[in-house]
Amino acid sequence: MDVNVNKPHCTGCSHCFDVCPVAVFEMREIAKDPDGSKGYINADNTPEDKKWKGVEDKTYYDKWHDQTCHEHYTKKSVAINGSACILCQACLIECEGECITITDDQGQVYQSIYK
Repeated sequence: MDVNVNKPHCTGCSHCFDVCPVAVFEMREIAKDPDGSKGYINADNTPEDKKWKGVEDKTYYDKWHDQTCHEHYTKKSVAINGSACILCQACLIECEGECITITDDQGQVYQSIYK
């Protein structure tokens, strides 16, 4: 499996991390690497155009930044263990930022759509 996270869309909600039964995701603090230059937040196989460059996607930011249900926009999800993915799709359902893409071994693409 190939799992990647569109970093500008990621709200940092941690839902993917919380629901993944095989620990594909890790949450990493934005403050430690705000521009992504050291690869701290971009340490997965996310395509170049979806890597963290220090700018949030305005559409998702406007929707989620002032929510009080849990913390947003202090961390980003990093798919550090995509090969462990069992395609249960729990992360795809829970992802607020609709930022997760999974490509299976046959090339079928699955995209997160928030419930």
